[in-house]
Amino acid sequence: MITAAQMRAARALLGIDQRELAQRAGLSLPTIQRMEASDGVVRGNVDSLMKLVDALAANGIELIGDGAASNSGGRGVRLKTEGGRL
Repeated sequence: MITAAQMRAARALLGIDQRELAQRAGLSLPTIQRMEASDGVVRGNVDSLMKLVDALAANGIELIGDGAASNSGGRGVRLKTEGGRL
């Protein structure tokens, strides 16, 4: 679904820290810290993961999963310019 590296990259694109991401996602700071400390794919409560992904999407972040179309392949994030907001 989302990796810790994708979370860090998304935060960097948005120029926000973990505390701000927690607020935007309606999650606690320790939850965000725990998610980012994961090795590989983030594990956690499905509701929390959905809040995180929804908050990133609402702020213009498009997650790119394995097998998704991208110029160089692999996982990553993409900042949408249409319909997204910073």
